[in-house]
Amino acid sequence: MTSNAAATSTGRQFLSLHLLETLVAVLPVRDENGSPKSIVYGGTERHMITSQARRRAERVHTRDRANKGVGALAGRTTATRTREWALITSRALVSAHGWDQDEAVRTARAVIEATGLKFGDPGKKTVANLTKVLLFAPSDAGSRIAAHIHEQAGELRPWTAEYLTAQAAAAPKPRKGGRKSAAQETAAAAAAEADEAAEETTAPADAKLPPLPSATRAAVLTALAPRDAIDIALYGRFLAEIADSPNVDGAVQSSHAFTVHEAEQVDDFYAAADDAKLDRKKNALDFLDIADDSGAGMTGYQSLITGTFYRHAVLDRVKLRTNLRAAGMTVEEAEEASVAAEEEFVTAFVDAFPEAKKNSTASTGSLPALVLAFEGERPYNYAAAFQAPIDENPLDKGGEGPAGPAAVKRLLKHHAFVSRRRPDITSGRVLTYDPQIDELLGTLKSPGAEPVTSAKELTA
Repeated sequence: MTSNAAATSTGRQFLSLHLLETLVAVLPVRDENGSPKSIVYGGTERHMITSQARRRAERVHTRDRANKGVGALAGRTTATRTREWALITSRALVSAHGWDQDEAVRTARAVIEATGLKFGDPGKKTVANLTKVLLFAPSDAGSRIAAHIHEQAGELRPWTAEYLTAQAAAAPKPRKGGRKSAAQETAAAAAAEADEAAEETTAPADAKLPPLPSATRAAVLTALAPRDAIDIALYGRFLAEIADSPNVDGAVQSSHAFTVHEAEQVDDFYAAADDAKLDRKKNALDFLDIADDSGAGMTGYQSLITGTFYRHAVLDRVKLRTNLRAAGMTVEEAEEASVAAEEEFVTAFVDAFPEAKKNSTASTGSLPALVLAFEGERPYNYAAAFQAPIDENPLDKGGEGPAGPAAVKRLLKHHAFVSRRRPDITSGRVLTYDPQIDELLGTLKSPGAEPVTSAKELTA
């Protein structure tokens, strides 16, 4: 496969990945109340791990390996998603170009804001220098912007002073006065709403701000553009605030993971010990205040989930090459980068795991029970194989036995059935890290997939 046309004509445009993994007493993602996320499917509640959590884990795994010089993407450009681009730029101005810290922050924020990004309330130190939206951009964007600002310092220093002065003049003035009655407060609130409505219907305040020099705006847009960042080509990005900054429709599709059986949740009560108090008790130093020292140092509850999860992802090989070509690569460069990106994407799909509660549950050490990979001219999602939840009762009691092996049988049976009816599906490949599943694979007839021993072999 050497081009987009070749990928399409051979029916190998989409690489479909399917994974089964068993997790015990973990909480990799939770809702706003700290509880596990769940869905109802097939008439029963299932635990869910969101695709957002999985995608970030995979993206960071790929980026970190590339930055360490490990794997197929070693040394290639990757991206960072953050609200701190003004702070990153200011740090580069200080460390690489010797600027004063306060001046660097003011200038970096003014330049990036004038390009089109909105920032937090300048009166709140915690958000004043953070953009209101997360921006996914190449990791070297801050140093590139800093280099341009330093190079054009003679023009940008007076521009920044003028911009900040005009911005301060255009800012709404705080209302003065002492304590007001309830009626006065209501009237003041109504007046404030009227003023705000009037401001929205008139010319915006920033109409009076001096425009950013065109060369600087172009330099900032170039620095923030996707360029050759592999993970932006894979996962895409959307930036609505700057109309002329290109968005990218990602080449990777990811589904939410869900348990193949009914959800099983435990609310674990924990007690944390106070070391100093226990040391006194151990050395018989607390005989005078035993009552005050009784009990644990801290107690609480945490929710934990256990289960076998199914998850699915798809790589659009044509879209990946299109994204890299749009970033400026030649056909040959895009092909080489796409092959490397596919290998690393599959590695991350197999190895990466969300890091929530990783220290208290060792969740990141989990390995999949089975990974199934195959190509086709369209994506194939096999979630329907688990619409009926697996009954883990023993076989002699009408159940299917443990969920892991039972899910493997269902998934491969489903794949073999679909493969016989969809001629575009290529012969699949399966990878397992479970010796019991490996033995099971040897007993299955026509599983529709060939065993492999490494994630790299899943890409064919």
